Amino acid sequence: MQDLTLREARLRGRLQALGRVAVAFSGGVDSTLLLRLALETLGRDRVLAVLADTPSLPRSERDEALRLADRLGAPCLTVDPGELDDPVYAANPPDRCYHCKRRLFAAIIRAAAERGFTHVLDGNNADDAADTRPGRRALQELGVASPLLEAELTKAEIRAISRRLGLPTADKPALACLASRIPYGTPVTRAILAQIERAEEVLHAAGFALCRVRHHGDVARIELAPEALPRLLDVTLREQVTRELRAAGYRYVALDLQGYRTGSLNSSSQTSGQQSLPV
Repeated sequence: MQDLTLREARLRGRLQALGRVAVAFSGGVDSTLLLRLALETLGRDRVLAVLADTPSLPRSERDEALRLADRLGAPCLTVDPGELDDPVYAANPPDRCYHCKRRLFAAIIRAAAERGFTHVLDGNNADDAADTRPGRRALQELGVASPLLEAELTKAEIRAISRRLGLPTADKPALACLASRIPYGTPVTRAILAQIERAEEVLHAAGFALCRVRHHGDVARIELAPEALPRLLDVTLREQVTRELRAAGYRYVALDLQGYRTGSLNSSSQTSGQQSLPV
């Protein structure tokens, strides 16, 4: 606990040193805590929340983030990075995230600078340093600061601080852009992103908080938290989900027996015999 207190103090000290900051805000666990502490440390007049409104962000998440920024008392603006206009990004190479973050944060930096904010912050944390994240290189090239990472705060610690502060995001499942559901090499289009969003809304409405619909052409591969897998095998629910995902445009619906895990499309298992069960 003492170490956590010291890391939180280090984070607040870093924010104080920056003085005037724009926070890349998504409404997720990390950026919400960062925004809250920036507001507490610097005051409302020296903090700006910037939300990237893209087709890769579900509309429900965008609306929730805007409501949360208002609840926190943060001035908030939205920017459209237009990443689908970039043919390299749209081609969906393995470093897609680099091209996305480069364009997205360039838009945030421009919008922030126009309002007198020269420091842009993102919500990367200590756990992210060990993951495959090409987007980190783009942030470093653009000079974006990652105070949570600098303070060596892990996701679990960020949740603990968020819980103590009463933030509604403390136990929110991990977020990732909708494009992360598309295998590399499959072009990213508005239509596919909208199809994935609709499919995941079906699962959310059925009560699955943590879920992913991986897009494999006419196949939807569902990932759920391992403890939630048996529930989808209920005949009535299985038939309902299958029917609604087919209505969303998928011909086949499969349940991944390994369950949800981050970066599953980076895994070699994608080409080495994926275990799945039609549902």
